[in-house]
Amino acid sequence: MPITLIIGTQWGDEGKGKVVDYYSKNADYVTRFQGGNNAGHTIQVEDEIYKLHITPSGVIQGKTGVIGNGVVIDPEILIKEINELTQRDIKPNLLISDRAHLIMPYHKLLDGAEETKLGAKKIGTTKRGIGPCYSDKISRNGIRTIDLLHPTILKEKLNRIIPIKQKMLALYGKKDQLDVTKIYADYLKYGKTLSTYIAPTHLILNKAIKENKTLLFEGAQGTMLDVDFGTYPYTTSSHTIAGGAAIGTGINPSYLTKIVGIVKAYTTRVGEGPLPTELFDKTGEHLQEKGHEFGTTTSRPRRCGWFDLVVLRHSTMLSGVTHLAITKLDVLTGLKKIKICTHYKLKNETIDYFPANTEDLEGCTPIYKIFEGWNDLPSTIKKYSDLPNNARVYLDFIQNELSIPIKLVSFGPKRSETIECSNKLMNINRGLNPSNI
Repeated sequence: MPITLIIGTQWGDEGKGKVVDYYSKNADYVTRFQGGNNAGHTIQVEDEIYKLHITPSGVIQGKTGVIGNGVVIDPEILIKEINELTQRDIKPNLLISDRAHLIMPYHKLLDGAEETKLGAKKIGTTKRGIGPCYSDKISRNGIRTIDLLHPTILKEKLNRIIPIKQKMLALYGKKDQLDVTKIYADYLKYGKTLSTYIAPTHLILNKAIKENKTLLFEGAQGTMLDVDFGTYPYTTSSHTIAGGAAIGTGINPSYLTKIVGIVKAYTTRVGEGPLPTELFDKTGEHLQEKGHEFGTTTSRPRRCGWFDLVVLRHSTMLSGVTHLAITKLDVLTGLKKIKICTHYKLKNETIDYFPANTEDLEGCTPIYKIFEGWNDLPSTIKKYSDLPNNARVYLDFIQNELSIPIKLVSFGPKRSETIECSNKLMNINRGLNPSNI
């Protein structure tokens, strides 16, 4: 039962799309287990660039893409993605869980209204209705994909729910009027389009496991946006860690034995909330410009900072990460000195854990180790030993500190700009020792 789970270990945008695409070549099924179209995965194949928000990244490789029950779906956006892929000669082989919840027009209106009401204390959501949809799911007021196939049930639910949502909008001072008839007609239309894709995917996936098929699971966002273990309340509304994969797909958690943590070679985040290693100088500008750090979904500029080992200890522990995949190593090229945060200073105490309290986190000062940079990455890189010595010192320090081997290194957006590494931890003694500050 070969199952590989790929998750983000930072605040999202770690390069999961490329890594999932890379691993998809050996998979039969590629399954998305949480999030919605607030996430964006960018995949580059030669000169072709694909930007996906709901569709699993593996469909670019011609694999069966599964949207699990843990995902919230905007049917209009999903249909648009399917059509765009079809127009580019990729007819996605897609399955949608009959238990996945649907984003409704009132979810998006409420999302925007709540952010406006919060003002300076806004969460920084994408205003795509993700949070309100998950809220309805938990409060048992959600509408699921299976409801699209049962018009009477759909109509009954809308007639019950929409008057409540109308009053909620009024409380926020919103004058938008929800048209039950139009919403019902629109979603019946979506249902007809998506009906061939909707299926009991948990049964299909469990059958595939018994048949020894190769499965790849992908998450959206990153660990530090997990609703429980991220920088709450500046988080997403779902579980982005490994435990969320079992719940979001309906498979036995004991099957999750290979967990690949995607790690950007530095740190970024979009939106509000603390970022302990954030840079406000020319180095931060270098990372943002060279890394093209603008959100796939929102186009918002990403905040950039040095690599944070405190975050990685937290995220790899929570998910039981067995392998690391380092992305965007090329962005660090040209920097004379490169830093890694190893601990935080909180008041008078040195800590190596991630605090739960946001105010405590904002009061943390990073403690850094400094590494020598490198000026160039050869275009002929085929294996780990082809990397510049200083780059290997940097990477070796990370994997040895975490006691997790690096399995893959990405040094550009293309599939070809990727190398696979040994499963064994590597010796960091290369004659260059980092210094403390």
